[in-house]
Order: sequence, then C-alpha cells, then structure tokens
Amino acid sequence: LHSACMACSRAGTSRCLLKAFCCRPVACRRPSVCAEHNNEMSCVVCLQSDFHFEYTECDVLGSRWRVAVPNKPDTCTGLPDPVRGTQCSFSCKAGEFLDMETQECQKCAAGTYSLGTGVGFDEWDTLPPGFFSYGTDMSAGDVFANCSNSTWVPKGDYIASNTDECTSTLTYTVSLKQSGTVAFEYFYPDSSVSFEFYVQNDQCQSTEAQSRWMKSTESDWSSHYVELSKGNNVLYWQTTAFSLASGSARPVLLRNIAITGVAYTSECFHCKPGTFSKQAGAAHCAPCPANTYSNKGSTSCQSCAQHQYAGPGSGACEPRPPCKDSDYFYTHMPCDANGQTQLMYRWIEPKICSESTDGAVKLPASGKMELCPPCNPGFFSSNVSSCEPCPSGSYSNGTACVQCPAGTEPILGFEYKWWNTMPSNMKSSVYSWEYSAWEVAGDYIYTTPGDLDSNYMTLTLTVPGYRLTQSIAREMPNNDLAKITFVFETRCSADCMLYFSSVEWNNQEVERWGGTREKQSYSYIIRRNSSTCFTWAFQHTKGHSERQYSVDFAKIYSISITNVIGGVAFGCRHCAVGASHTDESHMGGACVPCPVGHYMLNDSSTCLSCPPNSIVRTEQPIGVEACLPCGPNTRSNQDRSACVSDCTLVLEREGTARYDFSPLANVTHFRSGPRFTSKGLRYFHQFSVSLCGSEGRPEAVCVDNVTKNKREVRGHVCQATVVPSELRNQRVVSSQPFSIGDTLIGVTTESTLDHISSPQDHFPADSSLPDVIFYYRSAEATPACKNGRTTTIRLRCDPSVSEDDQLSLPSTCPEGTCDGCSFHFLWRTRHACPLCSARHYKEIVSGCIQGIQRTTYVWQEPLGCSRGVPLPAQKLSACVTLDFWLKFGVFTGTVAGLLLIALSCYFWKRTRRLEYKYSKLMMNAGERECELPAADSCAIMEGEDADDDLIYLTKKSISSKIKSFSRQRTSDGFDSVPLKSSSGMEMEMEMS
Repeated sequence: LHSACMACSRAGTSRCLLKAFCCRPVACRRPSVCAEHNNEMSCVVCLQSDFHFEYTECDVLGSRWRVAVPNKPDTCTGLPDPVRGTQCSFSCKAGEFLDMETQECQKCAAGTYSLGTGVGFDEWDTLPPGFFSYGTDMSAGDVFANCSNSTWVPKGDYIASNTDECTSTLTYTVSLKQSGTVAFEYFYPDSSVSFEFYVQNDQCQSTEAQSRWMKSTESDWSSHYVELSKGNNVLYWQTTAFSLASGSARPVLLRNIAITGVAYTSECFHCKPGTFSKQAGAAHCAPCPANTYSNKGSTSCQSCAQHQYAGPGSGACEPRPPCKDSDYFYTHMPCDANGQTQLMYRWIEPKICSESTDGAVKLPASGKMELCPPCNPGFFSSNVSSCEPCPSGSYSNGTACVQCPAGTEPILGFEYKWWNTMPSNMKSSVYSWEYSAWEVAGDYIYTTPGDLDSNYMTLTLTVPGYRLTQSIAREMPNNDLAKITFVFETRCSADCMLYFSSVEWNNQEVERWGGTREKQSYSYIIRRNSSTCFTWAFQHTKGHSERQYSVDFAKIYSISITNVIGGVAFGCRHCAVGASHTDESHMGGACVPCPVGHYMLNDSSTCLSCPPNSIVRTEQPIGVEACLPCGPNTRSNQDRSACVSDCTLVLEREGTARYDFSPLANVTHFRSGPRFTSKGLRYFHQFSVSLCGSEGRPEAVCVDNVTKNKREVRGHVCQATVVPSELRNQRVVSSQPFSIGDTLIGVTTESTLDHISSPQDHFPADSSLPDVIFYYRSAEATPACKNGRTTTIRLRCDPSVSEDDQLSLPSTCPEGTCDGCSFHFLWRTRHACPLCSARHYKEIVSGCIQGIQRTTYVWQEPLGCSRGVPLPAQKLSACVTLDFWLKFGVFTGTVAGLLLIALSCYFWKRTRRLEYKYSKLMMNAGERECELPAADSCAIMEGEDADDDLIYLTKKSISSKIKSFSRQRTSDGFDSVPLKSSSGMEMEMEMS
C-alpha cells in the first residue's frame, strides 16, 4: 500500500490517507477498488462479508497459515494480514465447527448440525456436489452396448443403481488430512446384481478384494464401514445386473453416506426440510414425526392442519384424500381365556385419508368375537389362549399331543395353516419401517396396502438347520435334506410381483410370480444344510406411486417345511427298531435306518429288500412303492440311492453291438450361440454335461459367481448364463444356474422313455446306425415346468469327428429347448460308434508273386465302428506260381494220354481175340447141322494157338455198323448175328 501511495504522490494526482491510497482514474491501476467521494476517488475497504478465511497447505512441519480470501477478486482492499494457523492435526468434535476468526471450536446453533471432521450426504433430490455417476459396457470383445443412461438415480431419501446389464459407477473424491472412515447404508435384495464398493488412493491402489464385495441383505437396510487412509481417496460404488433371462433386477439403494477425516469443518449445515435440531451442538438432525413438517434449518416441527397430512420426515403437508376401503385392514387379536379372538379393523399407518370428507368411508366397528382357530400341527393349547409345542416324542394335529406309537418316530418340521398370531420364527417388515407389511387373518396371512406401491412387503421365516429322521439318516449323495411347500394367491391390477428367496450367505432368488395368480402350491427342495432365511417379498408396482394400487395383495394360506432342527412333530412314521438299544418308548429298541437297499413294510417296523437293480426313495422309505426300478441299461449304485451307467452298452441288432462311452465320462462344457439384450450386451447359455459313470464320477457343476459367495448347482446336466466380462478379473461372469438333469432315467435307442420324448426330427439322421439316447430328469418344479425339467442327449456315431465336445442344439430351438422344460442335444463323436469286431472288416488275398502270397485286412465301407478289435496284421504265406502248375499239368496230361493209348491198344487186341474165338465157335457149330454143342469156355485153352486164323466180318458201312450195334432181335427172342465163313461167305444162324 505504501509503495502504491508513493507512486501516486510522485504523479501529483493522489494522496495517502489512513494507510490507504486514493488516486484519480487516470492513475488508478485497479479501478474496481476506487469509489468517488467528495469529487475525489476513494478506496473501497473490505468488509467482514467481503472475504473469508482459509488455511494454506500444510508444510513439512505440520504447520499452516490462515489467510483472508476475498469472495470476489479485485472488489475491495484492506484484507487482514496472514496469521499462523492451528496445527494440521487439529479437529473439532461432532456438533462443533472451527471458527476461523478465533481459530477455536464452537458449537453449532440449533437448526444446524456438524460431523466435526466429516461430511455427510442424506439428501438425494439431486446428485450432491463432488459425486459423479456414469455407465459403462462391462462386456469383453468387440461388441459394445449403449450404457450412457445407465447411471445412479437420486430418489429423494436415497440413490438407486441401474437395473440393466450395464455397469453403473458412482464416485466421490475426498482429501483427508488424517485417517478417517466412510460409512453408508445400503439395500441389496437381488443376488443377480453384482455390487462392490472399493477405494483407490493416490497411487490408484484399490482396497483388498476380500472386502469389496457387498453382502446381500434380506429385507432391511444394512450398514457398511471402511477405514480410509490419509491423503486423496476416490470412493467407488459399482453395480452390474445379470438378470438376463428372468426379468428386471431389483436395484441397489444407498443412503446416509458419512465421511470422516477431513481437515476441518468451518461451518455447520442447516437441517434439511423434514428434519430439525432443537439444541445447539447437534451431530445430526432428527426427522419430523408423521403429520408434522419443517423447513430448512428448523429447530422444531410444525403440526399439519386437520385436513392435511404428512409422512415421517416431510417438508410440507398435503391435503387428505377421502378414506376408501383400501385404506384400512383387518387382523385378529390373540385368543382370550374363552378361546375367542377379536376381529380388529385398523387404518393403514401413517393414516393419510380423511373420514370427514364427502364420500369417505368409515372404519368398520372392531371387536367382533370369533372362535379361535386351532393350534398349528405340532402345537397344543396350554391355557386356551396360547399354543405350546408338543413334548419330544409326541405329535399333534393342533389339538392334544399324542405319544408316537412303538416302532415309530416323530416327523419334525413346521406346518403353519392357522394364522391367529405371527409365529415366533417369522417377522414382517418394509425395509426398516416400523409397521408390519403382512397381517394374520385366521385362515391366511396377507399383505397390507403399505405407504408406497414400490415398497417391498417382506415376510421372513428363519430356519436354524435341517436333520434327517433316524430312519433315513444314512448319508447319501445328492440327499434331499428337506422340502418347503406353501400355498399362495395374488390379486393384481398392475405389474405386481411376488418374490420367493432363500437367504444363506447371499440372497438367492428361487422363483417369482407376476400378475394375478390363482390359489396354487409351490415346493422347493433343500439340499444344503445351513441356517436359512426364506423370504417372501411382494411389490405392488415398480413405479414410484403412493397407494395407487393399494387394493393389490398377496395371500399365503399355509407353509410347511420338513426335517427342521428344533421343529415340532405333526405326525409319526414307522421306523426300523434296533435291538441293541433300550428305549421304553420304542419297545426296547431305538429307531435305526433300514439296511442299504431295503424299505420298511407298511404299518410295521420290518425292513424288506428291494428288488435287484432298484433304488430306494429317501423321502418315502415306507412301502414297496419306495423301490424304484432303474431304467434300461442302468444299474443301482452301492448305496441304492441313484441309478448309474458304467458307460457301456450291448445291443442285439443284426448281431451283437458293444459300446464303450468311457472317453465321454469327463465333464464337458459347451455353449449356445451368442444372444444379445436390448442394449446389445452379448451373452451365452453354457451347458455342463457329466454323461455317465459309476460311484465317484465327476459331476457337472454350474456356478453363480456374481456375488462373492459362489452358489453351485450339481448334477448330470446343468445350465448357466455367462457374459464375457472383466469383472473381478474373470473372463466370464456366470449367473442363474439351474439343473436340467440330476437323475439318470435310462439309456436306450428308443425315442421315448418314461414319458420323456426325444423327437427324431430335431436331429435328422444320415446313417443307418441307431442313435444311443441318454435320458435325464430334474425333479425341481417351477411355475412353467410343474413336472420338472428333462434332458435327452443323442449320441451319434461319426468316425470323422476327432474332438469330444461336438455337441449341437436343435436348429428349431437354438437355446436347446423350445418350451423351457425339455432340453435336447446331439453329440456327434467317434466314441458313439460300436466297438469294432471281426464282422466290420474283410480280407483281400493277393496273387502269388515269386512264391509269396499276401493277405490284407481292410474295414468295411462305410465304417460304422470305432476302437474295439484292431485290424489284423497283413499275413504272408508261401505259394506255387502258375508256370509250375502249367508244366505239371502238361506232364500229367501227357502221361495220362500215353497210358490211355496203351490201355486202348491192349483192350483192342483182347477184343480181336474174342472175336476170333467166337467166329471159330460158330463155324464148328455149322458142321453139326446147326446144333450147338455146349461150350465149356470161350477163352483160349491151354495149348491153343493164339495166332490161329481169325474169321473177319465183312466190312460194313457206317449204317450197317449202327445196325449191328443195335443187335436187332427176331420175333422168337433170338439175336441175329451175321457171320462169315473162312471162305468169305455169309451165313446167318440163330443162337438162343
């Protein structure tokens, strides 16, 4: 200031007054700080309202300075000089603030509050300063979804996440001067949504992965607390929905975010409308009660006028509408000593309607006495007005307790079918609100209208665990521990929804029903032994409306759950009695399980063996109907609890065909074709198959890894929905797993088995070999599949396929099913061919080459077998060539010809001698007057000369020779033979 004043003095156009400088406009370097006074320009001195105090950054010693900073630059002069500030570690308590002028902590005034070294966010009409929300595509690959609108949305008292398949992120950056914390409340009802919270520091290092995944909530808000390090911290709330097939997911809600560890709080915050703080030094503001309101910074709440109403925490009053029938509900009071109950009518709280308005209905008169319903099964009436559980070893149907007969055991569980009071292990709520969302009504329990139609009206049943009864306590694979069954009904005029969930570590949605549903029953099999909470949640509509659909409701008529630890007995069943134990209530023996493969005879404690190759139903081990025969080409396992296939098969078809599917026994995974959501997100249906195998075989497993606690589904065949993603450094995120085949029904070539069909037209055959079909069934029923799901896998012989995972889906059903209940697959593989045998190949014999002959074996075409008997090796054998046999034939023919000529000459010569002897005989007979003497012999006698002259027949023509051969006979029976004498004359004689 002094140097500026001296500069003006030298110019002769200004003067110094009171340590301030004044100058004319021509010499004024900052005209905005000058003002005209007495025809001269005067300086504008800064007032207290023109500036505020701030601290400089801390130095290495932890010190800082307090400096004055003008609210608007270059508007005044005369700011206070900087002074040394408090230490950087200095802080005020909650309900106090740091007065920067005195640098001391002061209490907040009434109507305001302070977190001390923290900041809080409890108003969500808009996104508070410092918060930023954006949506991103979480899928991996070159397909991108439009996620620009998938952000967190402020809803007044809370902020809600997105509900689509995009990743929505909410961030807040804060700089802490000391170690601090962040705490917030959240509502996380849907396990199909991935929800994580993590913090990154200056080096972009995130919090530990073990603590970043949030635990799902049941029906109420939960709190989360994380410590923060000194320095800059970026807070991330991130959600991704994976409810691709079952409908829209329920959003994650956040509220009351509080952060501690900031440097200081130099001012207190005014209470928001609808809250107040009536005393100084408040750390938070209290909400106004119902039918009151408050403005911002109020120290108290004001009552609404008689014709107006306001909900809790309201900043204004609204006119009361006329009361309607949907504004009240009815309930029953506990039974009195006379066994009667009062029917009571009550207004829905908070009451917002007016009874005095024209057209308004009146609240019906309460107090009508009705007979109390009986106690629920397993309970008895102790003093008329209350129900007590039956003692151990006894049961009841709701009246008196009866001891279980000898040779029987109690069936423990819970069965609620009378609703006079809320059971002790059940509770009802709407988030954390104080009024009940479900009310008992004698024959049923139902939902009340509620305050907002978008609220979830929740009913929770807590079960500590499960225990099988003694008769079926033997451990078995895939044992059904228990079953819960309930009968319900809904009436809806909008898009209402009833959710049924099983809550263990996280909230697993089991099933949902939308719209009006007639009275029906639903059952759910429990296979995991742990403490469980079953939750029914009813929502009138997804929209944010106030009692517009209050007439909609959900009713539950009965709930039954079996084998519950700490349950009551609502019946007894026969059991096998062990002789080695003593128990007065069981005739000297305690209940023991029947031996493996046995069932219990009706109305007795006798165990009988099931037929061979059958299994025993663990949930009903009484009666011969407990024995279930195994299907074709399967056998029972060692525990007689399931039918299995050893991966071999023998078929009698044009001979014996043997199959060996053991190379296919390992678990196989395959996917359907890519599918896309409305936003372009790509996902697949992944199937896992464990085809066959005996005890100890690997099971097909499908997981839900959306949340930290992975949920697994096991069986022969299962399905899950997978999305390529980088979530939690995983290549894919798997969700919504369910079994489509946990029991093997049979293996056959027939297209129908046990009411399960495998249509041939789904997979047209191109071979004469039959397909081998594996049939599976999953007993878990759904509203769409009341009889459970079924799966058929066709094994088709294809020797050209080298891989083992060539599974395909029907072209008409690209998701593997056309109705959502029956699944069909085709598995083309060489291992589906029959094992090769001797009838599958033929032999080819070569010619004799250089004395060696080769026999080669080749497969029959087309080849219809695999593995089995290998082709025999080529055989070599010695042989004789054609030249040798030709020479041998010529030599043999020559020898035979010579021998024939010699024989011909020999017989010709003999014939001539016979002719000579005969002619000589005939001539001698002529000399004796034609009397023929008896000839002793025609042969040449001893002494006769073989060279005597012969009598020759005359030469004849060919025709004459023919005649002579015919040797014509005369009429008297003698042959005529022409003879010739030695003189050459012919004579004819007769010879008898």
